[in-house]
Amino acid sequence: MKTRWLTFGALVLAATAGLISSGAAYATDPLTLDQGYVTDAAGVLSADEESAIEARLQTLSENSSADLFVVLVDDFTSPSDNAQWADRVAENNNLGTAQYLLAIAVEGRSYYISAAPGGPLSNDKLDDVEDKIQPLASQNHWEGAIVLAADEIQGDGGAGALRTFFIVLAVIAAALLIWLVIFLVRRSRRAAAIRERGAMPEKPDPNDPFSTLTDEQVQTQAGAALVQADDALTSSKEELGFAVAQFGDGPTSEFTAVIDAAKAKMSEAFDLKQKLDDEIEDTVFDRRAWHIRIIQLCAEIDAVLDANTDAFDELRKLEQNAPQELERVRAERAALTPVLAGAAPALASLAAAYDPSALSTVADNPAQAQERAALADHSIEAAAAAIAAAKTGDAAFAIRTAEQSVAQATQLVQAITSLGAELASIETQAQALITELQGDIATAQQLPDGSGTIAQAAAATQQQLQQAQANLTGATRSPQRVLEALTAANSQIDAAIAQGRETVERARRAQQMLEQTLAQADSQIRATRDFIETRRGSVGSTARTRLSQAEAELTQALSLRASSPEQALASAQNAVELARQASSSAQSDVSSYVADDSWGGSPYGGSRSGGSGLGGDILGGIIGGLLSGGGGGGGGSSRSSWRSSGSGGFRSSGFGGGGGRSSGGGRSGRSGGRRF
Repeated sequence: MKTRWLTFGALVLAATAGLISSGAAYATDPLTLDQGYVTDAAGVLSADEESAIEARLQTLSENSSADLFVVLVDDFTSPSDNAQWADRVAENNNLGTAQYLLAIAVEGRSYYISAAPGGPLSNDKLDDVEDKIQPLASQNHWEGAIVLAADEIQGDGGAGALRTFFIVLAVIAAALLIWLVIFLVRRSRRAAAIRERGAMPEKPDPNDPFSTLTDEQVQTQAGAALVQADDALTSSKEELGFAVAQFGDGPTSEFTAVIDAAKAKMSEAFDLKQKLDDEIEDTVFDRRAWHIRIIQLCAEIDAVLDANTDAFDELRKLEQNAPQELERVRAERAALTPVLAGAAPALASLAAAYDPSALSTVADNPAQAQERAALADHSIEAAAAAIAAAKTGDAAFAIRTAEQSVAQATQLVQAITSLGAELASIETQAQALITELQGDIATAQQLPDGSGTIAQAAAATQQQLQQAQANLTGATRSPQRVLEALTAANSQIDAAIAQGRETVERARRAQQMLEQTLAQADSQIRATRDFIETRRGSVGSTARTRLSQAEAELTQALSLRASSPEQALASAQNAVELARQASSSAQSDVSSYVADDSWGGSPYGGSRSGGSGLGGDILGGIIGGLLSGGGGGGGGSSRSSWRSSGSGGFRSSGFGGGGGRSSGGGRSGRSGGRRF
């Protein structure tokens, strides 16, 4: 009986090995790595190349926090995706967090670097490494591609680090003297430039017209501007004296105020100039700032005096043509009479239709217009008398006063008419907004409203609409207040609608994510169940427990699918995670089972996992382990130790070591890999 079982097992083992080896030439399932860092299942490396690569990867391990393992096969199968295949090999061989696997399919023309979460290299760095080795891989330069990957991972040039160090050292030594000379020359020139520039900014400022001027140029401009401004002020004071003598103090009072303001600025400029010229030593920055301030003050004085000169010119022109200008103003005053007559009726018409608060800005406009008209009449009489007495200066001032009074009276009357048009326009806008709000209310009533917020906003908006419609039809309405209230209601209902639409969109996204997660959970559970059932002789209780919990979570998610999508999504996500944990634990059990040289210590006494018997162990354990890579590829028998190199030492992960993966973690699934 014993011989029969051993014969049966040997036949099964031989048949399975034959199946695997028969397809290895062009398709390779995830395999067990050889001792050392390189597993050349594709047979593309010579002995010298493999030795050189092993030495380089050993150097990487000694000089960095990362290890790089390499496997070369013809093509990736079960799975055929390069990332999944590489991650599966890394997981089956218990590579740690700081241990990376470069998987290359020489016939399939693709490769991928498998990395666990939390490793020393970022995903961006791994993508960069994959990009850089692609040209070498496309030329079948396997040794160059692998060495370049090690160099990039180590980050300091790898095997060429010492050579690079000496090259850099030689360059530095050769350039040191040249650099020193250049530095001294530049420093001397920079010091000279600084002395010449003074407090001038190093970089021009587009908003500062003085930033391109040296201190000396600023000082020169300040001196010239000070002289010109003083001359202009002196001339303006003389002009003012002539004007006062000609027109009197009243008509020239504004001009006197302008001259006084210019004199104050001139005094400030002279004070700054005195500070610059006294015996107290000032900093270059203070001197530059004071010179610039002098230039600015002089520019302000010039602008004020120019405006003053223009006003003088207009007044003199008015004086020279006083009789003609008086007749022009009389005509303007006559045209104002019918305009004034319509002011009070226009206001009364508005008062009959609108609330007094809506007319507050023009309530006294008719009276104010009458006052301006009276002042114009008085000024016209004064101008006529002055002309008769040959006092042309007084006449000019009176004509100017009458002209301004007529203009202001006209403006006051026009404001009443303009307000009426504005109120009518506001009413039109309010009616349009009412129509818009009615549509918003209808839209809001169609949105889901679990909290009642949308219904509350719609009710408040409806109340505002009713109030607005009443206020727009009354005899004393205030369109401004109505429009303000409607605008506020519009903002409120718009916010409620936006919230409702966001809720709908969030529910749609949650339902979509739920369906995706349910499908993912179902797929993961089925795959894990198939794995455990076909290897049940070597899978322990932890994986089975996690799978059972995953199935329970999936059942709960399906039951909550319609009533509570959010809770269903949480259960589905738990199911995915538990299924992953079950898969990882089951694979770990299978790997540990196959790695043990014995058949469980008692091949005739029962199952390692305690329930399938000897036949179950052979079929569920040995065959399952072979198909998962536990005893097949890599060209070797099971190993009692995992050496990181031919000279000794163990991998940091070992069996159960390295801390790179929990029972539910797996490799990161980083998106990457390249074809060549």
